[in-house]
Amino acid sequence: MSGVRRPLHLCRSWLFVDGADEGALFGGAPQCGADVLVQELEDFTPPELRGKARGLAPDAFRRWRDAGAVAAVRVNPLESGGIDDLAAVMRGAPDIVALPKVSDPAQVLALAQAVSSCERECGLVEGSTLLLPNIETARGLVATAAIAGASSRVRACLIGAEDLAADLGAERGEDGIELAYARQRFLLECVAAGVMAVDCPYTWRDADGLAADTRWAVGLGYKAKSAVALEHAATINRLLTPKKAEVDRARRILEAFAVARSGGEGRIELGGSLIEKPMADRAERLLRRAKDLGVIEEGG
Repeated sequence: MSGVRRPLHLCRSWLFVDGADEGALFGGAPQCGADVLVQELEDFTPPELRGKARGLAPDAFRRWRDAGAVAAVRVNPLESGGIDDLAAVMRGAPDIVALPKVSDPAQVLALAQAVSSCERECGLVEGSTLLLPNIETARGLVATAAIAGASSRVRACLIGAEDLAADLGAERGEDGIELAYARQRFLLECVAAGVMAVDCPYTWRDADGLAADTRWAVGLGYKAKSAVALEHAATINRLLTPKKAEVDRARRILEAFAVARSGGEGRIELGGSLIEKPMADRAERLLRRAKDLGVIEEGG
């Protein structure tokens, strides 16, 4: 039975899947619960297997959409096989095309032009395919806002971990401290540009480490996180979905703030915190997101 795909702003987990691994593409990926599935044609797919991966793309996208996931693909840089990737995979009408190691807005413009050409050739609605620039270098990070604004097709950007750390010359650690500033800066740039920020993947199997890393991202304000392991999708979805306790607190905040306003006050104390309008606005956004994700019923 065909599933119902989430709108982009509600897509919490973005899973990269080995491009030529049929077991993962057709078995594990559609069943893992990720909101977005990304066929990875770059680093995860050896050059000798890219022809096979391209041929699998249309069927993979169809099965992913049937499972309720958004179907995406990460092509190679345009100058290194990406044009050939696009010519093949666009026959499957991916919802999103991701491009690795974007460091300049010109790369986004070139991708947009190439995708437009493929849409016309494949009989797709021109402009229907979204673009996902992957920020994986220091140069790309400081240009994130310009990259995000290069095309109206860009509704989200994603920050990488391993390539960015390598570019910085940083030593990778499970606590991720070496990328803490980069992840904060990336989120700020995306918010300023008005696009969704997709956090980097946690590249260890440790379940507790994944949970801690995801909670840290949530605390910063991230609403989406990428992954490279099938089993990580469920944890990311759970931690990026408002909990009952959060919903209850948001309701208490709004009730208390309404009391303050009715009495002519601009703020009120609740549980030792001074509730002001920004906190009330945040509570409203959390309740709206909880409703959109089906945590609470409309009007609840």
